[in-house]
Amino acid sequence: MFRPDRTVKHFSLHRIARTELRLVSDVEAGVLPVLQEEEAVIRGYAQRGGWPHRWVTLFVLQDLQPLLRQLRPGSELPPGAAEAMDQPPVVNVYDLADLSQCHVFVNHQAMVAAGYWSDALAIRALLAHEHAHPLAENETARASRSVRVELSLPARDDHSLGADRRARTHHLLNLLADKLCLRAPREVFTNELTIRSGFGEPLLYLDRRNVANAAESVTGRAGLRRQLQQEVARGQLTPAGADLLLLIGDLKGSLELALEVAPFYRAGREADARELEAVLNTAVFPHLEPEVLPAYTALCHQYVALRSKLTAAELEAWAHGVLNILADALAEKGLPLRYRLQMATV
Repeated sequence: MFRPDRTVKHFSLHRIARTELRLVSDVEAGVLPVLQEEEAVIRGYAQRGGWPHRWVTLFVLQDLQPLLRQLRPGSELPPGAAEAMDQPPVVNVYDLADLSQCHVFVNHQAMVAAGYWSDALAIRALLAHEHAHPLAENETARASRSVRVELSLPARDDHSLGADRRARTHHLLNLLADKLCLRAPREVFTNELTIRSGFGEPLLYLDRRNVANAAESVTGRAGLRRQLQQEVARGQLTPAGADLLLLIGDLKGSLELALEVAPFYRAGREADARELEAVLNTAVFPHLEPEVLPAYTALCHQYVALRSKLTAAELEAWAHGVLNILADALAEKGLPLRYRLQMATV
């Protein structure tokens, strides 16, 4: 059981649709709107049936350090705990073997940084998404936890990346492959269930903000291009290396949006999906490397076609298709990406 190691500013008990909701917070002000949105989300899921939790603890904390200190390195982490390592705005930690309770952590610092703290609709979307995680569990989601991916770069460095940048590039590509390939099924099914459970409008609102942020981030890309061109001029990087690094940055910043758009297609809300893609097609993709749009389109098709009852072997075959999309895009810039999928004991 998680125990906060800071001064508790707020503690309260609430009864929502046969669920006991406990609030624990070390944040001084602004907690009540978060509590109200959590109550609305619990009520919404409970009214639709299949709500498994008898107890929900809502931790509204300055950051997630109290949680991270209690997650032992190398231990078997419960669902949601691994994502806490990335310090997201909200994370749900639960036990698949006992869904009578769950622990939802709201990261105040991350919420403020993202502009969500005073945005009730965004808060509702984030909480609804996190609560959908255990509800969206299926055979494919379970199989995704038994597959591991390992990427390798060619021994020769034809792009003059240098040892440090090459290591960072390898690490970034591994993270991207893990998100787009192995964590993707859980995110796709979770978003789809969030939409189908009556929280489509809050999630659409949040995704509008996400694509708007992607459009704004394009302006900063010009600065990166100038920096890379200066390195080319100094002989520290080849022109092909500069193009490769731009592409990797573009892929990281845009392909993950397929995880947000595809669930609207899956849930039968094609107009919403096309609205989001219209912004991407006009304000984002035209400013990125030409390999990004075909990769996004292919990836979105993979997510729309994903079935919920895949065995580990079938999921491995599906994952090969996702990794080939990433590998094909990088191959256009002269980087032959190799990967290996293997089964792991869960």
